[in-house]
Amino acid sequence: MNYLLAVIIASALGYLLGSLNFSIIFVKILTGKDIREMGSKNAGLTNTYRCVGKQCALLTLVGDVLKGVLAVTLAMLFCNMLKAGIKGDIQYIGYIAGIGAVMGHIFPVYYGFRGGKGVLAGASAFIMIDPKVFIAVLAIFVVILAISKYVSLASIFSSAYCPIAVFAMSYFVNSCSLGLSILYTVLSAVMAGTIIWKHKPNIDRLIAGTESKFVFRK
Repeated sequence: MNYLLAVIIASALGYLLGSLNFSIIFVKILTGKDIREMGSKNAGLTNTYRCVGKQCALLTLVGDVLKGVLAVTLAMLFCNMLKAGIKGDIQYIGYIAGIGAVMGHIFPVYYGFRGGKGVLAGASAFIMIDPKVFIAVLAIFVVILAISKYVSLASIFSSAYCPIAVFAMSYFVNSCSLGLSILYTVLSAVMAGTIIWKHKPNIDRLIAGTESKFVFRK
């Protein structure tokens, strides 16, 4: 029963915090406009940067990273209080909170279920779940972005790499059991698959050669 309660709490925390879309919030505060009606109409960091500028994008970055970190931290605290760890390990609950945060970011209850693509929410969860995975995934993102100049392509590749990094870090580096390593890999694959699915329009544009490249604003 404690395991079920921990999962429910983690899912709810992740979803409710993930639904706080700081792109929508800060663009509305600073411009009075809805970012979902601007540019690519995506309530995310890249569209915010392109349409409103670096200051608003920085606020969005900080807010969206903090919500992922906070969701996982609070979920793990509750899991500890409930003594709902698996073989003493509470990492699984971080993945549950991360999935909730991604779903909240994509389908925010506060904004008519129209949000972003969940990249930052998912990535920031790993700061608390396993920083080594976060660094590995971030490295892939930076390399692909530097080579291609496509944020969407970097997001897709780093998301696809994430479950591989999770298994490698869990089983070979952190010495988790094979069962736990597979569990963490499956949970991370759910996060990654959801994010990649949200990038379908970007994938279509990449294939057609019409996807916009990322350039730093002066």
